[in-house]
Amino acid sequence: MNMEDAHRQLGKIFAEIGNAAVTLVALQQALKDREEEKEKSEAHYESQIRKLSDEKAMRERETEKLHKKIIKLEEALDAKYALESGIKRMREALQGMEQMEENGDIEVKKKMDIIHQELKETRDERDGLKALNKALIFKECQRNDELQEAREELIGELCRLPSRELIGIKRMGELNYDPFFKSTKRKYSDEEAALKADELFSQWQAGLMDPSWHPFRIITVEGCHKEIIDEDDEKLKDLRNECGDEVHEAVTTALMEMNEYKSSGRYVTSEVWNYKEGRKATLKEGISHVLMQLRIPKRERN
Repeated sequence: MNMEDAHRQLGKIFAEIGNAAVTLVALQQALKDREEEKEKSEAHYESQIRKLSDEKAMRERETEKLHKKIIKLEEALDAKYALESGIKRMREALQGMEQMEENGDIEVKKKMDIIHQELKETRDERDGLKALNKALIFKECQRNDELQEAREELIGELCRLPSRELIGIKRMGELNYDPFFKSTKRKYSDEEAALKADELFSQWQAGLMDPSWHPFRIITVEGCHKEIIDEDDEKLKDLRNECGDEVHEAVTTALMEMNEYKSSGRYVTSEVWNYKEGRKATLKEGISHVLMQLRIPKRERN
């Protein structure tokens, strides 16, 4: 290679280095922009969660006020029977006095006027109590709707988070697949067991949603009616005999969840769940968990 070729080759190398440097700078800027967008996005989510938390606190204050009003209403309603009894006595007294008034007794007429006025006031008070009761019922329904909306927003936020060890989303009424695979594995090879488990799992998940099948019975506990699984149900007895206790428990657990969380219909629904304590999480627990997760650096979260 002569000197001229060497210069050309060297110039080509410098040009490639320059292009690579420009590309590297562009990539660094793109990464920086992307990181800034992520930070803005996380800040937005945290702002939304804080807003949700503030709204919850406000609703809790409103709820406390409502409960105080309800207590007053209950006290007033306890007096309702006394009011009704008073009205009845006043009517009886009026009937007797009307007969006496025919004889021209002035004192009786005055007493009748007083009783008429008291009767009117008592009726007005009763009507006021009825109106207050309706208003409180409406307010309570409105509050429940708002709490449900807040819970649905919380479910959406929790679905975006990777960490679900403590608080997360549980699909209520959804069957656990593992017992089905364990059961079929005892009878078939691994490959065939998986196919049989899939078939059996799908069959029972669909069966759970059949409203015509109601394997429950009602018992009384401390004066309250409660629905429990009917262990004498033929389908459940056959399932236990064919597939074992674990599959039977998976199906009955899903049935109870569906019956408890969606009494108006049989279908799988999402719920905020406290996995540590094995129960439905409160709105406060869910919001606190989301806020805590958003404060953790993303690398640690993943």
